[in-house]
Amino acid sequence: MGKLRVRLVRGLAGKPEKHIKAVKSLGLRKVGDERVLEDNPMVRGNIRVAHYLVEVEEVKDETA
Repeated sequence: MGKLRVRLVRGLAGKPEKHIKAVKSLGLRKVGDERVLEDNPMVRGNIRVAHYLVEVEEVKDETA
């Protein structure tokens, strides 16, 4: 599996608790935070829950 670059692009104030927890489980805390995560079902599920708060792009594997 590849990797995903996930960036928080909208604030969490006033959002449902489920969406806030999904974003926090991705390791994002404030607007502009960015993480590179393994592409797995848990990460995909959290992105799906909070899709309107994050920006996602696939990262090419450069170890080939």
